[in-house]
Amino acid sequence: MAATADRSDPLLSLSGVQTYYGDSHVLEGVDLDVYEGEVVALMGRNGVGKTTTLRSILQLTPPREGSIRYRGEELVGKETHEVAQAGVGWIPEDRRMFAQLTVEENVRAAVPDADDAATGLDLAFDTFPDLRDRRAAKAGDLSGGQQQMLAIARGLVGDNDLLLVDEPSEGLAPLIVEAVAEALTKTATDTTMLLVEQNLPLALDLADRFYVLDHGTVVDEGETSEVDADADRLRRYLSA
Repeated sequence: MAATADRSDPLLSLSGVQTYYGDSHVLEGVDLDVYEGEVVALMGRNGVGKTTTLRSILQLTPPREGSIRYRGEELVGKETHEVAQAGVGWIPEDRRMFAQLTVEENVRAAVPDADDAATGLDLAFDTFPDLRDRRAAKAGDLSGGQQQMLAIARGLVGDNDLLLVDEPSEGLAPLIVEAVAEALTKTATDTTMLLVEQNLPLALDLADRFYVLDHGTVVDEGETSEVDADADRLRRYLSA
């Protein structure tokens, strides 16, 4: 879990967010807050709007109604690159990277200041030693687990104050999941996170608080210390 959060004002605040894909109404009034210094898990079944929430924050799928404020500033109406420049990073579920570039080139491309590239590479390779061994390999030739490591490494070196992390353990072998969880735990010591994760034990272990989405609305929230992975309170919204 993250260091003690600053509960004065939310770092990120969503209020009444309504987001559509065409005529499909996906988010139906989402309200949530993320405070600086904490990890918040966003949970729910597939298709309830978790990734759409992240895309709404990033203005990749802008809401039609509602407010999304980051450090008190309205994000709705901004361009995605402006959201990124404000300090919001994204580790997407589909592990977007430059397949034809090497591991090292992918990491370098994610460092905002080229002068800090060496420091960024050290951070990436210290976090994931496997990537150091494959630094000259093309990203497209990596295994799925290594690609996820690279995707997370790119997020770590981006100098972000808030990191949106979408399904980091999806499709990974248990040993790789352990490495990913360790990397995210380290990251949480100085980076605030909003985490979408289907692996309930992992989500509860990493996060300080949680929100549960169902049919595009928040149906439960609380401290992760109040629940466990077998709690009916959560399972009824997470089971298929």
